[in-house]
Amino acid sequence: MPFSNSSDLSPSFILASIPGLEAAQAWMAIPLCSAYVLAVTGNCAVLLVVRAEPSLHAPMYFFLCMLAAIDLALATATVPRILSFYWFGSSEIGFGACLLQMFLIHTLSAIESTVLLAMAVDRYVAICHPLRHAAVLTNAATARIGLLAVARGVLFFLPLPLLLLPLPFCGSRVLSHSFCLHQDVMNLACANTTPSVVYGLTAILLVMGLDAVLICLSYILILKAVLHLAAWRERLKVFSTCIAHICVVLAFYVPLIGLSVVHRFGKDLAPLVHIIMGNIYILVPAVLNPIIYGVRTKQIQRRILSL
Repeated sequence: MPFSNSSDLSPSFILASIPGLEAAQAWMAIPLCSAYVLAVTGNCAVLLVVRAEPSLHAPMYFFLCMLAAIDLALATATVPRILSFYWFGSSEIGFGACLLQMFLIHTLSAIESTVLLAMAVDRYVAICHPLRHAAVLTNAATARIGLLAVARGVLFFLPLPLLLLPLPFCGSRVLSHSFCLHQDVMNLACANTTPSVVYGLTAILLVMGLDAVLICLSYILILKAVLHLAAWRERLKVFSTCIAHICVVLAFYVPLIGLSVVHRFGKDLAPLVHIIMGNIYILVPAVLNPIIYGVRTKQIQRRILSL
């Protein structure tokens, strides 16, 4: 769907529709809406339960509340706009709105990655240095980590929309997804995007890449400590406290890596693959995180059942 070759000061973009199913998009949006409602309900339930249950007022569950808030913000920044497109046909998104959505997606993802790293460190200290856990991870330290995660995400990813602001967009402005991502918008510019490419890759490696390496290192140290325990039953009991966090890490990083691979090597893939991977990246962590911790935490189960 090409636009005129003359760039304007405030270009707009066209969100990607489901190829071959444009007439049925209203029906295709129902599963997406259902997943969004489930994500909002589950994460709000986690926030309410942790707030109401004194036994959950601990760093691990404060971090879980941060994850729930991030997932709510990330889903709300994208899914309502996608639904308005699918149901009401408003496929055009303004340049400013696109940059804002792009900034929120990347920043919130960076904050979530930092919080997941903090949860891994919490598990490491609790298992390898249990006597120091209460002194190291206090409520004040948890709050400082949350503020640091927000500052880190904003500082690293604020330059992304700023680098795109001066670029001209003079060719096709049809996006690969139903929302705005940096790689997607950058590829539509008809100018040299090397600074944007270099900075975007550097930011991803220094935030998500570094966090993934440190999370793996934390679990290597945890495994080393667990294997020093004498009884297998004791080993399983100790390591079972990490299972929920491992599942949440996989739910975040697997879609992130899959979306990155699709953008890097999937130029010849069907457009439907890009749309599906994008929706998975946005919604899977938001839907799965409260379910995972709801299944693994008896206090959350009891409180939700009582509600």
